[in-house]
Amino acid sequence: QVQLVESGGGLVQPGGSLRLSCSASGFIFSTSVMSWYRQAPEKERELVALTTTGSVNAADSVKGRFTISRDNAKNMLYLQMNSLKPEDTGVYYCKATFRTTWGWTDYWGQGTRVTVSS
Repeated sequence: QVQLVESGGGLVQPGGSLRLSCSASGFIFSTSVMSWYRQAPEKERELVALTTTGSVNAADSVKGRFTISRDNAKNMLYLQMNSLKPEDTGVYYCKATFRTTWGWTDYWGQGTRVTVSS
């Protein structure tokens, strides 16, 4: 059974930092595409950053501020968020994508809320 559990969200002042974590189980983490998405109030969910076995990509809005990383030995995905802005507020979701019997399939965590406010 695939499980993705995010943690690390909270309230932070503008300019502050947070580190999100995603604990994964039930699938082969090391060969899966792992990503972070976020959804701001009344907006669609958007990709924040993504990591495959050999590359990392991030949205233009977070480049230079957010860093995605993974620890394949621990089945953990991280998102280090620095210089946070109010527009970074939202629910952050961890997503796993890998090949199943039905083809490439996405699995989502339940999300962790980040609020950037003074």
